[in-house]
Amino acid sequence: MDFARDLTAAEIMALGEAHIVKTYKRAPMVLSHGRGVQTWDTEGREYLDFAAGIAVNALGHADAGMVAVLAEQAAKLTHTSNLYYSLPQIALAEKLTAHSFADRVFFTNSGTEANEAAIKFARKYARAAHNAADKTQIACFDHAFHGRTMGSLSLTPKEAYQAPFRPLVPDVIVLPFNDSAALEQITERTCAVFIEPIQGEGGIHAATPDFLRALRARCDQVGALLVFDEVQCGLGRTGDLWAHTISGITPDMMTLAKPLAGGLPIGALLATESVAAALSYGDHGSTFAGSPLITAVANHVFDRISAPHFLAHVKEVGSYLKERLEEINSPKIKEVRGRGLMLGVEFTGDLAGSVVEQGYAHGLLLVGSGTNVLRVIPPLIVSERECDSFADRLTAILAKV
Repeated sequence: MDFARDLTAAEIMALGEAHIVKTYKRAPMVLSHGRGVQTWDTEGREYLDFAAGIAVNALGHADAGMVAVLAEQAAKLTHTSNLYYSLPQIALAEKLTAHSFADRVFFTNSGTEANEAAIKFARKYARAAHNAADKTQIACFDHAFHGRTMGSLSLTPKEAYQAPFRPLVPDVIVLPFNDSAALEQITERTCAVFIEPIQGEGGIHAATPDFLRALRARCDQVGALLVFDEVQCGLGRTGDLWAHTISGITPDMMTLAKPLAGGLPIGALLATESVAAALSYGDHGSTFAGSPLITAVANHVFDRISAPHFLAHVKEVGSYLKERLEEINSPKIKEVRGRGLMLGVEFTGDLAGSVVEQGYAHGLLLVGSGTNVLRVIPPLIVSERECDSFADRLTAILAKV
């Protein structure tokens, strides 16, 4: 194939089908460029992006500030490995700890890797703090999503995801979400409990503040670490910097990723000093994580996202968008739920896939959450005018599916 010439969308898609492992069902277009909340494909069609790269592109596409920081840092230093200090990495770690419960940060390349690190940290901490070789059990909750690698997949209790890859990591129990009575199953053998304060792929279900408080109390009672997975719901997505803060409690560890560098690959595990102290040189590592290039951009993104006026915008526009969705007069909508710009539209049937497919013809990029929930997760810079356009287009789609 002559890549020097312009390829048609059909030619590009055919090359992808021929050479890329088929683990993704891709949309029938080739995206070319974007600006803000808009994207365009190679055929010139425009789309309103309400998927944001699955809650990643917090500042939208081609943000001028991100582009400037990326170019400036690329001209200086892109990669060093973690054998050396670099200022962008240290600066980002300082900001993350200053704005959270945490004392220390371990950088990764993704949310899955952050959760894998949390599993290892929890197991090591249990041995160091409790001197208990059998304190290895990890608890998670039904409908959770913590990743696709073997450890994080073991904490993602979805049969279709797990079945082809068993045996998984052992000593994992699954508890019902928002069921305080079930917390008695967390015992002295439990080293950690993983939970999303708001489940993303599980249907946009929020853990109630009372449930999180009961969970914190139970973990303290049996000496288990509480791990909040805020890979999708954290970093301003709900209108608060962290989704868990409304509960009034803090975790022992928290995992982050998606929006942290606005589209570049990064993850982070935040931990208290007591947890971090259990780790020694060589216990964990990553060649690429926390590179000067990625963390320089992440510093810019975090400064923007954590600003009070930015978070106020997310709350205000999120409330407006939720109202617009609730006003859609369709018998196919069962419920609209969520906080900030992390909303779920639950349908009366398994319509999510059809709505996503129909969205392309209506100039929308959408993503589902299971078979019956549309996940509404636009860039955090979205305007009320763009929310109006989205609601109008969704109304038209629902009249057809």
